[in-house]
Order: sequence, then structure tokens, then C-alpha cells
Amino acid sequence: MESTKWIEWLFKHTTLFFTVLVFAILSAILISLIAGSWDAIRQFNLDFLWTNNWDPVQEQYGALVPIIGTLISAFVALLIAVPISFGIATFLTELAPEWLQRPIGVAVEMLAAIPSIIYGMWGLFVFVPLFQEYIQPHLIDLFGDLPVLNLLFSGAPFGIGLFTASLVLAIMIIPFIASVMRDVFGVVPPMLKESAYGLGSTTSEVVWKVVLPYTKTGVIGGIMLGLGRALGETMAVTFVIGNAFQLPESLFSPSTSIASAIANEFNEASGLQKSALMELGLILFLITTVVLACSRILIMRMQRKEGKK
Repeated sequence: MESTKWIEWLFKHTTLFFTVLVFAILSAILISLIAGSWDAIRQFNLDFLWTNNWDPVQEQYGALVPIIGTLISAFVALLIAVPISFGIATFLTELAPEWLQRPIGVAVEMLAAIPSIIYGMWGLFVFVPLFQEYIQPHLIDLFGDLPVLNLLFSGAPFGIGLFTASLVLAIMIIPFIASVMRDVFGVVPPMLKESAYGLGSTTSEVVWKVVLPYTKTGVIGGIMLGLGRALGETMAVTFVIGNAFQLPESLFSPSTSIASAIANEFNEASGLQKSALMELGLILFLITTVVLACSRILIMRMQRKEGKK
């Protein structure tokens, strides 16, 4: 009896230790980022957030361009990746024959296992030349003169830029979102779907009115997982975004992201420049925290509404 109590005590306090350790590591990362960026915080204050000047010679730094590049590339990547991931997950769980489900599932998982630098090299040496010569000029000719779309599709066909980075990011996060969606779609009780089919529902109606409502919490979690990967991706974006500290005039304009700016300059930075790069890391940390908090709030509100029903 005494040994059972001792084992239970050890198990309880071991799990508590690991839980506290996670918060300790998170706190240590936050404190180190604040300490490393303190010089830049004192020098630029909140002006750092909306200043677009980045001049190491004059020691003038602003985070506006990297912040905008990070948010735009991640948002466009989500717009591309979510519908494709939803289609893959729906096909694998509702439409594909059994002999085809496993090969496609393995192929999707293999995409997730490819290192990000491989995506970046492929994007730079294969995708960028094709995009520059065959795709971007046609999109500029097609949409460049339209009143609203010219703000998105205009400029010189460099090949590199925000749109290219977004496409590479979308390809990278598709396997993560699709895998989560496939798994959560697979836990829907067959009785619910069979009942809907028995009432005369089509496959699309079953997916939209049965599968999605039942799994919406897991779907949002998968999307947030992909968004977190897109926000923090470094090497793949660094290869294809252009790494230019200038406000983008369109989606085809070269720009930079927080992660790519840190990767490009941190090795040779010192003094105030290093502190400014550390502050960029702190901003990225806070952005991902806000995104995670918003997703949790959204999930909680959805669960609360379900409880009221």
C-alpha cells in the first residue's frame, strides 16, 4: 500500500515538474528576448513598430516592413492552403477508394517531412524562373489595369517576391493542415454520416452539414498549426521573398519577413542592430502568441454556443 502511494506521489509530481518546466522555458525565452532587445526598445520606443526605415549605417531601424511581409505572406499562404487541404482531406475520407487512400496519405506526409531549405532551393532554382517567365507576366497583363486588382498584381516580373513566398509557404503548410483535417474527419461517427445519406443527402451536403460542424474545433486547430508554421518559417522564405526592406507595392514586389530578416543579418550584427533584430524576434513571439490566443478564444466561443443549443 505504501509503495502504491509513493508511486502515485512520484507520478503526480513528475508530471507537475514537466508542466512547470514548459512554462519555465517559455518564460526564459521571453525574458531573453526582452533583455536582448532592451537597447532597441529604449532607443526607438513604439516608433519601432511603424517605422519602415532599416539603415545599419545610420543605425535607424524599424519593423514595419518585416511585420507587413510576415503577415501578408502568411495570410496569402493560408488562403491558398486551406481550400486545397480541405479538398485533400475530404477526398481521402469520403471519396477515395481504400486502395488509393494510403498512397496519397503517405505522399502528403512525405511533403511534411521535406526540410524547409529544400523547399527554398526548389523555389529559387525551379519555381521562380517558371513563375517569372510564364505566370507573372500573364497575371500582370490580365489584372494590372483593373482598378482594385492592380494593387495586388502589378510591377515588374521579378519572379521573387511576396506572392512567390506565399506559394512556397502554402505548399509547405498544406500537409500539416490536410493531415489534421483528415484525422479529425476520420473520427466522425459513421452513424451520423449514414443517417444523413439515408435521408437523401449528397456527399457535399454530408461534408458541409455533418462532418464540418462535428469537427470544426479540430479543423480550426489544424489551420492554426499551419498559420504558426507559416509565420515562423525562415529558410524557404529567405530564398524567394527578395529580402528587400521596402514596403511592397503589390504581391509581386520583393519584401522581407521577420524570420528572413533575422536569418540574413543576425550573424554579422552587433550593437544596436543586433538589439533591433532581437526585438524583431520578440515581435514575432508576440504575434504568434496573439494568434494562438485568438484561436483559443474562437474555439471557446464556439463550444459555448454549442452548450447553449
